[in-house]
Amino acid sequence: MAEDISDSPNPWVAEHIRRFVETNGNARTGMNDLLLTTRGRRSGKLRRTVLVYARDDDCYVVAASNAGADRHPAWYLNLVADPDVTVQVGAQAFPARARTATAEQRPRLWQLMIAMMPSYREYEKATARDIPVVLIQPSR
Repeated sequence: MAEDISDSPNPWVAEHIRRFVETNGNARTGMNDLLLTTRGRRSGKLRRTVLVYARDDDCYVVAASNAGADRHPAWYLNLVADPDVTVQVGAQAFPARARTATAEQRPRLWQLMIAMMPSYREYEKATARDIPVVLIQPSR
């Protein structure tokens, strides 16, 4: 039997996940969205969120912006604790491994994310923390 997956407790994100699943990944026209499933670092349960992504070669790139909050999102803390994740792009789900971009990689990848979603600039201004950029590489 498959393990239960808990969706984000944020109502807007949970609704977005529902639309993503119902439309096979086409919830928002013109946006690159993916579903990311991590394992809870304390609970051990599977947790799912939806994120905007960019591509960098064979990697998916996401930003742990948390809409500019002063704390990292739970999904980021989870993948730092356990980098083996599941990603769904469109109707295709696959295992992957996630890692935080290095200090050398981050500036270029951050600009890639801003090009994908300009509101990341505002998120960066809203917080004192450096927003992590994450590279997710399919395991297959």
